Amino acid sequence: MTTSPITLTRLDPTGADRGALVEFMTGSVFPFHMVPRPTPAQVEGWIGEGAYRDEDNDSFWVEHAELGRVGFFRLEDLTDDAPVFDLRLGEGFRGRGLAAEVLRAATELVFTTMPQVNRFEGQTREDNLAMRRTFLRCGFLKEAHYREGWPVEGGEPVASVAYGILRRDWQSGTVTPFVWEDLA
Repeated sequence: MTTSPITLTRLDPTGADRGALVEFMTGSVFPFHMVPRPTPAQVEGWIGEGAYRDEDNDSFWVEHAELGRVGFFRLEDLTDDAPVFDLRLGEGFRGRGLAAEVLRAATELVFTTMPQVNRFEGQTREDNLAMRRTFLRCGFLKEAHYREGWPVEGGEPVASVAYGILRRDWQSGTVTPFVWEDLA
């Protein structure tokens, strides 16, 4: 068994990590997110609303053993039995395969610390092919394709594609398939 170079370190968005969080969120462009270029005022507003830490959200720095802090990871919908996530890598760390390491670490975190959770979900835009491949590499299964379901700042909406992993699939290292067109 290999040790992951990724550590998810819980951050304090209203205290010690506030400035670094604002700097990280405004220091890169996140082209596949609904707000690709957040402003400091937007991030401060999200902090105030509890978007980074409240009963439904929790946030982490993504730390790499050799590269240092490479990104941000947030768990959302924690009051549901199927949380989702937001992953953002800094611009200088994209294209290196780090997202798969982060997603594996996050999946392990969810399934080892949240016994009530049976499934872990994520969504991305249809044109974010790197993240879609990452989901598949990490044992997630495509479960939905929402046509024109993702708003695009200054453009036409694109499809939102949803992926999920079941606890039993994570434990066994398998993927339980299903038939898409079950009424045909």
